[in-house]
Amino acid sequence: MPLLRASLLRSEPAGALRSLDELFALAHAMEREAANRYDGLAEHMRRQGKEDLAGVFTQLAAAEREHVDSVTRWSRSRRGKDPDPALVRWEAPETFDAEAATEVKTSRLMTPYRALAMAVRNEERAFAFWSYLAAYSEDPEIKKASEAMAKEELGHVATLRKERRRAYHREHDRKSVDGAQPQVDARRLELRLAAQLADLERRLTGPSAARTRELLDETVGMADEAAGFGSFPGALERKDSLEIAEALVDGYLDGAERSDDAPRVETLQRLAEKAISRLAWLRSLAAG
Repeated sequence: MPLLRASLLRSEPAGALRSLDELFALAHAMEREAANRYDGLAEHMRRQGKEDLAGVFTQLAAAEREHVDSVTRWSRSRRGKDPDPALVRWEAPETFDAEAATEVKTSRLMTPYRALAMAVRNEERAFAFWSYLAAYSEDPEIKKASEAMAKEELGHVATLRKERRRAYHREHDRKSVDGAQPQVDARRLELRLAAQLADLERRLTGPSAARTRELLDETVGMADEAAGFGSFPGALERKDSLEIAEALVDGYLDGAERSDDAPRVETLQRLAEKAISRLAWLRSLAAG
């Protein structure tokens, strides 16, 4: 459990549940919040004209509303009443990744696969939350109900993982059909990004220039580590630094997730961490 909590929950629950009524109220509030957030993302995607992504988030919102209804039915069967929002005494740890949701709105490379990957992580956090409460609850009734909630969330994870895999294959197959275009590996993109960072450094002064120089040196080193990894559209070499940096983050994360080779996974995770930090810096410069 400590490993699960450390890897999925950003903070421990702020308190303990004192009754089943509180448990149902909290579960109801969490599921409703997730539904509202997915609805918001769907509307945002529609305003951007991204109907495929709007459809994904609409389906996710509908699934969360089914979870809301399920908690309501469970509360009625056990307590004879609907969950009472007034009984939510403390804020649950963040199971919906707000940072990822913000990225959905701004990313130029967002796909149904990546949207579903975010949803999987959200459900995994919810599973970890209820597992934590089940493990540390001293009330047998609350422990049993928390275990049931955790089991329910695990079922949601399994369903979304299947949907994510289907989305991946659809995107991969489409690229295979569309793409007689030349492909490049991660090393080639890293070196292209290094050249753009060198240009950027020349235009900056002070601490910004120094930080960009650090990233430039790190990128050259990452290029050596990334040699032979990945297959990216050659057209990416003509994109700006932000788009290349974002594509590399996705490549490393996806590669680490799909690989069964432990040393390779470790290398890709290390590259992903550096690439994420680099992308955050480039975004901060663009925002400034």
